Amino acid sequence: MAFLRFIVSKLHPDSGVSDGIFATALGLRDAAEIPEHDRETLTKQLVWFTKHLPIPKRFNRSSSKGFYRKNTRGIAWFRDDALEHISRMHEIKRILEANGHMVHILREDRVGYIVYSDEAQVVAEPFADTRTDP
Repeated sequence: MAFLRFIVSKLHPDSGVSDGIFATALGLRDAAEIPEHDRETLTKQLVWFTKHLPIPKRFNRSSSKGFYRKNTRGIAWFRDDALEHISRMHEIKRILEANGHMVHILREDRVGYIVYSDEAQVVAEPFADTRTDP
């Protein structure tokens, strides 16, 4: 199985790798200069993800007390068979790029130590050779 990650060039403050596109999409949705049809489409897609993509409870392998306060190294990847999720991510990517944000798609077979998994995604602490940036 392969995994996909949609990223922008901004670094995530906790993991130190390229950030996923949700924060950029939220910021663009709320920006004054975005065309109204793009705002509506982004809103529709983001609401769908809120309903259909669980927020992982873990982003690190630590099982020690207070693990939730530790800096996280885990990053989220879509499973390549999460076709509905990936299709909707491509729609968000299209809108971001039309509004000046470059989006890259990473595809990896070995994403790291899995710390969370559901039907659409995994969160993994990357192996040393896992590509996390474009």
